[in-house]
Amino acid sequence: MKIFTALSAAFALCLPLVSQPMQRERENGDVSPPIIATFSIAAVDPETGQCGAAVASKYPAVGKVVAHARPGVGAFCTQHYAVQAWSTKALDLLADKKIPEDVLGELLKSDKAPGLRQLAVIDITGRSAQHHPVDAPKQSHYWGGMSGKFYVCQGNTLAGRDVIVAMGKAYEETKGSLADRLMAALVAGDCAGGDHRGRLAAGIRVCKKDGEGYWLDLHVDKSSDAVIELHKRYVESNHDARGEWGKKPYVHPCPKKN
Repeated sequence: MKIFTALSAAFALCLPLVSQPMQRERENGDVSPPIIATFSIAAVDPETGQCGAAVASKYPAVGKVVAHARPGVGAFCTQHYAVQAWSTKALDLLADKKIPEDVLGELLKSDKAPGLRQLAVIDITGRSAQHHPVDAPKQSHYWGGMSGKFYVCQGNTLAGRDVIVAMGKAYEETKGSLADRLMAALVAGDCAGGDHRGRLAAGIRVCKKDGEGYWLDLHVDKSSDAVIELHKRYVESNHDARGEWGKKPYVHPCPKKN
């Protein structure tokens, strides 16, 4: 089935196939772009006013597609058959004081393929909502998600439920800044198996209160071990987003790789 242009042919080995009718429709929620199989977490810290998201996948440059946040507003993730343009609309709706459930309803109400989307949204107060790809094809399993105090984590095409559980546990138990906890959750998901197809890209984005744009915007767009490379760059940076956890000397976090 010839569905890739010459430009995208280089990515054919790492992207599941998409049918021709789906590939054609790419605007205004009718879109079904290539499957962005991934695991991600979005979170807020009401005390500091910070918000952000982190993500990893076998999809190239995934951090710029999936993870989105806005100062004083909240965070949003769009994955599986992602619609990147929805990020602006979702954050605009949050800024207009819409609750997360209504944000998802607004995005999906006229969508032609709602069962293929995986979405997560959290506002700056910590209210959150998720939507999962119930019509996902076999190659996208396992998919799932969980939420807790001030965070949501979700994924598809995963090694199993341990990925999600590990992310939530790490976020809740890590001592440090919001960026520390996001990074720790991503690392935990990766060490638990992550995307069952392998590793390629990862990213983390954090906004601070009263700031403009992204305060922290760190990405690994192509790597054989993207999350670990991102973690190392984060720990070895001098960014003020780092807290107690992020300032410790770098040690490979996965037990089997120490």
